[in-house]
Amino acid sequence: MTTPLHRCSWATDDPLMRDYHDKEWGVPQRDSRMLWEMLMLEGFQAGLSWITVLRKREAFREAFAGFDPAIVARYGDKDIERLMANPGIIRARAKIQATIAGARIYLDMQDQGTRFSDFCWSFTDGAPIQNDGKNWAATSPLSERISKELKRRGFKFVGPTIVYAWMQAVGMVNDHAADCFRRAQVLRAAGRAR
Repeated sequence: MTTPLHRCSWATDDPLMRDYHDKEWGVPQRDSRMLWEMLMLEGFQAGLSWITVLRKREAFREAFAGFDPAIVARYGDKDIERLMANPGIIRARAKIQATIAGARIYLDMQDQGTRFSDFCWSFTDGAPIQNDGKNWAATSPLSERISKELKRRGFKFVGPTIVYAWMQAVGMVNDHAADCFRRAQVLRAAGRAR
């Protein structure tokens, strides 16, 4: 008889949520496009549950051209109306507009010589923050700092709580519970195994 794996308490019995927890959440992400995609999806999650976004993620990817910033940045009014009529995604005009604006900001940063990945990881000196796995918060002084900088650049739906959830998702912070089987795996993925 195998012992069941212990997971973080939020990784419910929902198979999609479990799979996300077991394979993706907390793994350090260095791909600029993927970091941007996850930030945009976290913005869509605002006021909703993450499982709602997970269930719609493939539809989001299809609707937003695989979250290719070069394509999304060219979206105009017709595209906004098309997206507003798409039942597969979260149809919030302000969030759709924020994603299009976010693509333009991403490209502007790139044109100025700043890779989005380098920008994101500069806040942690390139290494994931390893929290103790026992105490959690919805924000941190660092998420507040990143939020301010993202807002200064023009991003929307990037408050400190959204930013902290994004930091957890993309592995900028390891918040797996101390007794979660993924904690040590994510630590190794970060290149900081003990």
